[in-house]
Amino acid sequence: MSGTRKVIVGISGASGAILGVRLLQALRAGGQAQTHLVVSDSGALTAAHELGLKRAEIEELADVCYKVRDIGAAIASGSFLTAGMVVAPCSMKTLASIAHGLADNLIARAADVVLKERRRLVLMARETPLNLAHLRNMCAVTEMGGIVMPPVPAFYANPRSVDDIVDHSVGRVLDLLGFDHDRIGRRWEGLRQERVRECES
Repeated sequence: MSGTRKVIVGISGASGAILGVRLLQALRAGGQAQTHLVVSDSGALTAAHELGLKRAEIEELADVCYKVRDIGAAIASGSFLTAGMVVAPCSMKTLASIAHGLADNLIARAADVVLKERRRLVLMARETPLNLAHLRNMCAVTEMGGIVMPPVPAFYANPRSVDDIVDHSVGRVLDLLGFDHDRIGRRWEGLRQERVRECES
């Protein structure tokens, strides 16, 4: 297996399956984490549509995999120590389940555990525009200590491709989990002085 820090990765049915896949690839490449993966049925369906990947191909990227209905899994208990959890992408249904503590499948239950144990929970929420229910659920998760991190493009990094945008978003997640990486091509260091002078002239 990979590194000793355990990270839970949930892939739900929102568009953006590449986010979860690229995160798994990055964590494996970094060698710093042992990944525990749960893919929902909708997540598997979306990945097949968007990426042409079967569930088994995604699961090969993780160290340990669980069925979404396996509520008795190790990650369903707070005594199973982890560095945190990322849901990438996070559907509004999954967000609502986490926000209201429903624990109706293993992704939501594992997130509930991460919150109650005061560990890091990152939700890459994927929806636009947002209605009031979405916003209130995001607020509730934030008040509970979770981090809602929509994969918003960082145009200041001058991305040249969709891959650049995906990698930057995944890099920001790795930052939040405290892992070293090289996924962010250009970090913000302030406006270059020549551009500041141009704006002032």
